[in-house]
Amino acid sequence: GGFSGVGLSLWKNCQSGSIFGSASTFFIRSAIPSFDCSLQMDSLDTLITQIQGLSGTSDDLGHLHGLLKQSEEVLGRQASRLHLALQHLDPAKHSLGFLHILEAHAAGNMMREQGESFLVTATNFISVCAADQIRLAPDKFNALCRRLKEQAIQLHTPIRVILPLNVAIHKFQPSSEYLTPLHAEFFLVCLLAKCYNAGLNILEEDIFEIDQKKTGLVPRDFLLYCYYGGMLYTGLKQFSKALELFQHVPPFPKYTPSVSQRNLKSCTQDYIDLANAFNSRNILELKQCVASHEDAFRTDSNLGLVKQVISSLYKRNIQRLTQTFLTLSLHDIARTVQLDSPKQAELHILQMIQDGEIFATINQKDGMVSFQEDPEQYKTQAMAQRLDSAIHHIMSLEKKLTSMDEQVSCDHAYLSKIGRDRSRYELEDFDLVPSRMYPNL
Repeated sequence: GGFSGVGLSLWKNCQSGSIFGSASTFFIRSAIPSFDCSLQMDSLDTLITQIQGLSGTSDDLGHLHGLLKQSEEVLGRQASRLHLALQHLDPAKHSLGFLHILEAHAAGNMMREQGESFLVTATNFISVCAADQIRLAPDKFNALCRRLKEQAIQLHTPIRVILPLNVAIHKFQPSSEYLTPLHAEFFLVCLLAKCYNAGLNILEEDIFEIDQKKTGLVPRDFLLYCYYGGMLYTGLKQFSKALELFQHVPPFPKYTPSVSQRNLKSCTQDYIDLANAFNSRNILELKQCVASHEDAFRTDSNLGLVKQVISSLYKRNIQRLTQTFLTLSLHDIARTVQLDSPKQAELHILQMIQDGEIFATINQKDGMVSFQEDPEQYKTQAMAQRLDSAIHHIMSLEKKLTSMDEQVSCDHAYLSKIGRDRSRYELEDFDLVPSRMYPNL
């Protein structure tokens, strides 16, 4: 066949410049008249042979990467044979070539049966592929994983690709500090599958590095990371962390036409009214707002989240009471925060105590609630370990920030910019070269 060892040996001879002098090589050359020692990438068989022969050393992989870039037209012409070509490659040993061919195979439209087969093949490839090889082609690996996500969504089974995309992120990252385009894809399938906890381990990793060359990241990927990440935290009811990520998504730039801003406001008027009603701290007003816009919230599939806004206002009003009163009856709490009964007030308070949002005790005999200060004495072994971990984390962040500051201070582009602006600033305002790097200066 075209992918045989004979082809590999013949190709190696061509690469080394050997002459077809023996009778055996002359016979082979005569038997395969279409073989071209100039390697013009006109044959899928030749490409497979090259992948098999150049998947060893880093130098070979670099050369193979260049050849694969030149072979895209060949892969496009041979689309019907690509699934057969994959059978002659080991996804663990020939990861770079396997990636290029599988991505080209997935680029076209697929029927349901083909989509199922692709999911299995791509999932297996991600689990066994060599990280050093796939990092040579970040654009191809990103495209493959994006196609995997799209196919799973099309088959209404996003949960199937949660684990593969998790594995893909860790293999693709040079370190856990790098943000990749796969983060947003992974968060999206977690959201669609409603498996919010599945994305938490990736979401809580500290991100310090953004490298377009290594990961293929573009600004849109960062914005989607913040948006989907915020939605995951919202699903987990960690609203403060969700807000922190949402605030990284910038508003319209100053040069945005005013007509666009006006139209955006009109399209989101239902949510603006909801925010204004919440800020009023009046439960009845908020409920009336929700009732009047219920159809819009339901159409946007946000009605469940809007109902949490009502619950949140109850909690906020109860928290305000803790700042004023030391003791208060359940009846008075229900009346003040506009709950229907003292029993509902008791349920809300018990939930808030369990969540650590307030510190209080309830006397079941007389129905009195006693609000208390934080009982934590910060002297247990568990608390000492938490504090020690937090201190080490802060020290690590300080070292990272200092290192980044020194890199920027020595960056040629930065120094050039400072030089151009020197007339506007005093030179002593800038420590162009940190003294700690050159103490003898």
